[in-house]
Amino acid sequence: DMTVKLNEHTWLFEFKVVELVPKGKAIEQLRERNYAQKYLGSGSVHLVGVEFSKDERNIVGFDTQTM
Repeated sequence: DMTVKLNEHTWLFEFKVVELVPKGKAIEQLRERNYAQKYLGSGSVHLVGVEFSKDERNIVGFDTQTM
């Protein structure tokens, strides 16, 4: 998990290994746990879900949402 703030933009990253959780869980966790709430009102907030395959050792899923 990582937060990056630059000027009036905040990027919230969630990283998941998909063999351990179903695909789509990274961005879903950002939404369900309302991680963006404390950054709203201070510019754009971007949610980024990145999913990795343990077997393929590569990114297999990538979702974004701007709030």
